[in-house]
Amino acid sequence: MDQNLKKIIPYIKPYKFNIVMNIIFNILYALFSTLSFITMFPLLEVLFQKKSETTTILKKPVYTDIWSITDYLKDSFFYEIGNLNQIHGPQYSLLLAVGLVITTFLLKNLFNYLASFHMMHLKNGVLSDLRKKMYQKIISLSIPFYSNRTKGDIMARMLGDISQVQSSFFVILELIVREPLTILFTIYAMLKISVNLTLFVFVFMPISGFIISRIGKNLKSKSTKAQEESGKLISIVEESLTGLKVVKSYNAESSFRKKFNNSVDRLLKLSNSIGNKNNLASPMSEFMGIVTIAILLWYGGNLVLVEKTLEGELFLVYLLLAYNILTPAKAISKASYSVKNGLAAAERVFEILEQEETITSNTDAINLTGFSNEINIQNINFRYEDENVLKKFSLKVPKGKSVALVGQSGSGKSTIANLLTRFYDVNEGNITIDGNDIKKVTKKSLRNLMGLVTQDSILFNDTIKNNILIGKPNATEDQIIDALKIANAWEFVSELPNGIETNVGDAGNNFSGGQKQRLSIARAVLKNPPIMILDEATSALDTESERLVQVALENMMKNRTSIIIAHRLSTIQNADQIIVMQKGEIVEQGTHTQLLDKNGMYKKLVEMQSFE
Repeated sequence: MDQNLKKIIPYIKPYKFNIVMNIIFNILYALFSTLSFITMFPLLEVLFQKKSETTTILKKPVYTDIWSITDYLKDSFFYEIGNLNQIHGPQYSLLLAVGLVITTFLLKNLFNYLASFHMMHLKNGVLSDLRKKMYQKIISLSIPFYSNRTKGDIMARMLGDISQVQSSFFVILELIVREPLTILFTIYAMLKISVNLTLFVFVFMPISGFIISRIGKNLKSKSTKAQEESGKLISIVEESLTGLKVVKSYNAESSFRKKFNNSVDRLLKLSNSIGNKNNLASPMSEFMGIVTIAILLWYGGNLVLVEKTLEGELFLVYLLLAYNILTPAKAISKASYSVKNGLAAAERVFEILEQEETITSNTDAINLTGFSNEINIQNINFRYEDENVLKKFSLKVPKGKSVALVGQSGSGKSTIANLLTRFYDVNEGNITIDGNDIKKVTKKSLRNLMGLVTQDSILFNDTIKNNILIGKPNATEDQIIDALKIANAWEFVSELPNGIETNVGDAGNNFSGGQKQRLSIARAVLKNPPIMILDEATSALDTESERLVQVALENMMKNRTSIIIAHRLSTIQNADQIIVMQKGEIVEQGTHTQLLDKNGMYKKLVEMQSFE
């Protein structure tokens, strides 16, 4: 059994009832699919008004055991036909024969519907569960996992690949139950009619199967490539929409259009190749079936017309049964291709679901319920790839104090924020809060102690209220308004027609940069954490917006431990301590005044106003 088939079994288990009922109804469908053609025989007998020793039963049959039930049912039917013919005439026996045909076809289609009903609940249920599990995994995986992956690829797996699993994978149930049983029941009926003819059919079936199997060669690998290309396509669209202003301002539409068109062309080529093989499966299997039927007509016709060892009516029923094998045979050949597509999609889905979390909490990790003393960064080294971004870096941040980190771009300032929040883990050294190594603390309790305001004011396409409630879902409306006032945001929110119920738009685009940043600060204020991390919170703002945001930051930092990663002098001149960094090391530290007096790097940065 394929490994991906085994992996999907746990997701199927909650739907055992639906599977069992689907199997039962598929068995009944297969049975009545065969019976619906067998009942044509008495109808033909009545129509041609032909009575033979095999069809005229004068004595009512007696049931003996399960093994003779087929003969018992057949003899009972012909006994009733004979009686009706004698008592009421041929129209009544014709009515019974027609009624039997209608009943068997009705039951066949009813069981088909019931089997499909339970299959639908199974497929949709597993699809929902897989999506929930996938989303849970996506948001739980650590930041480093996404460093070398595109959002488009993840989205393609989440949406396209899981849907492919749903549409392709569950045909396996029909592949192993419904269609094979339809073929078995049909072959049994064919053997009862003529052993010679049926053995003749068996000669051609392996040849047909071999030809069809050759068509599907390499289908799985092409499906994988197509799904990967779909991920690239989604990624290009996502990047184009995110950076639309840049694309337009640089007149780069043609460049992006070319990149998108190339991806579409590659996907078209792969899709056509896969589609050609899928489309060829059905006509090829039907053609091979018709070849078999044609040979049967020649051989069976000889048995009827020349050797006279087979009745014409039985031969017509036999041909219907032989053709009845074609539909499930076609379904099996198409399903086998579909399963290959599903296996390729499942492989990509489980690659994410089985991804190991690199930044984990120990099983004996403790919960930090508060912050009472200091943050201590001890002799840490950190590297994203090969070269250290931080080298033997040490820093103490006492409770209630504000510490600013400044330096040129690439000096390692923002890395400190990533390490404190455990978006990444240090390579050497350790970081402690009140003496507790943060690697031995649960991630949830660690992050509960911290509020993060980043350079990019990230807002979600929802109301102002729901954006601010992210950090404290049970907060009251009054608390939200108080947070907005502290963040210097209430002045513009109060003037909106819908107030805090106003939708911020996609990525907050209904508001200016300064307004978005103040809403982000309000979110951090409402959470009310003891430790605040400001990662270049004003670097992207104009002077007026910066002034308003700065007031909001100062309000927020009162009586709070703050770590400020800064570009601009205005945000850090009142800090208790300023750390000047260069290439991952501390080169100067002190207050604003002390550092100016040193006449070193800090003073140069101040004079250049280049706090990057």
